[in-house]
Parts: sequence; structure tokens; C-alpha cells
Amino acid sequence: MELNEVDKNFIEDADKPWVAVEKGIERKVMGYDDDLMMVKVRFETGSTGSLHKHIHTQITFIENGVFEVVIHSEKKILRKGDVFYVPSNILHGVECREAGVLIDVFHPVRKDFL
Repeated sequence: MELNEVDKNFIEDADKPWVAVEKGIERKVMGYDDDLMMVKVRFETGSTGSLHKHIHTQITFIENGVFEVVIHSEKKILRKGDVFYVPSNILHGVECREAGVLIDVFHPVRKDFL
């Protein structure tokens, strides 16, 4: 079965529900097919996206807020408008320093989010 939620050309934010992931973190799957997925992730100040890794390639846009991002063993503070890239199977995570939203794009689709 082919995965495909992008059944129209326009996806409206208001039509997608926020889902609690853990304390202080919610996500919203915006759209996906077998090869690509976009997810919004909202963080409260102080919440942490624990260090983890997955087979998916990831690129993340910081819509707003301030985040300490860890990729492999490198740390950097990133802000609104910044982007980070995570290759497949590399340990990474974030700590939210100022409440904000990340826009994650994954290849291929994160079936564990569905």
C-alpha cells in the first residue's frame, strides 16, 4: 500500500490537529507520501527533544524560538530563520531555550509518526 496524505495541492494548517508527544512538545503532521514528510513541532521553553537517531534524512527550519541543537557531538544555538541538517543514523536532539516551532522535513516518510 502506498502512503499518501497529500491528496490535494493545498494543505491548511487549521485542518491539522496538534498531537501531544511528551511534556511540553506537540507535533502536527502536515503532509506526506512514501518519500517525503513535513511535520511541525511546537516546544515550550525548557522542553527537550531527547538525543535519538533514525534512518531518515532530516532538515529542520526554525520557524520561531531559540534552540540548542546537538548533532553528533557538535552543539549550536539556532534561532528563527536558521536551519539544521541531520544525515541518516546520526545522533541528534534539541533543547528549547525560548518557546518555538520547528518545521521538520524527513526522507523517507516517518511511518512511526502515523
